[in-house]
Amino acid sequence: MDVTWLGHGCFRLRGRGANVFTDPFPPSLGIKLPRLEADVVTVSHGHPNHSYTEIIRDGYVIDGPGEYEVKGVSVFGIPSYHDASLGSELGRNTIFVIEVDDVRVCHLGDLGHRLDDDQSEAIGTVDVLLVPVGGRKTIAPDVAAEVVRLIEPRVVVPMHFKTPGIKEDLGGVDTFLKEMGVTDSEPLPKLSMQSSLGGGESETKVVLLEPKG
Repeated sequence: MDVTWLGHGCFRLRGRGANVFTDPFPPSLGIKLPRLEADVVTVSHGHPNHSYTEIIRDGYVIDGPGEYEVKGVSVFGIPSYHDASLGSELGRNTIFVIEVDDVRVCHLGDLGHRLDDDQSEAIGTVDVLLVPVGGRKTIAPDVAAEVVRLIEPRVVVPMHFKTPGIKEDLGGVDTFLKEMGVTDSEPLPKLSMQSSLGGGESETKVVLLEPKG
């Protein structure tokens, strides 16, 4: 299964039999997505920069908590909040655990708070964690690092931070990398993962991806 970052909170998870996209964004964000052909689309919350499903052709849209299965892709949506005040400021957010080709990917969306025990237990064992690190309207970089240490994924990929062209007021990725003890990280065009059923890495690896949007 291949993970490609299209920018902001949007990723493509390409498996043998299905394409999954997360949090598609509009051109007004500052970078433009091409027309996307998808089998499944997840939307973590209804803010425009995460819910521009008009760009998706034919995809089954999942925009809330629950359990779903589409074309062999399992999706589990976990309720959470966009802020640390139970959603009173910015509303609700859905964390998605997406299983493609026996690889479990967790997209935290615009998580705005530390995870509670029920949420971390619901997330469970994760191969790839996609975590917002740009702060402002999501968790700060130090809290993002705490979440990573709590979940203990095989690989963590930072998202939702300032990149060229993005008009959102976001911080960069460097503070998060420092929190994770990473001193040198060369961006990769994509991440290729195989099932961890036979065992995996004992320590979390931080992978920085190039935005392809």
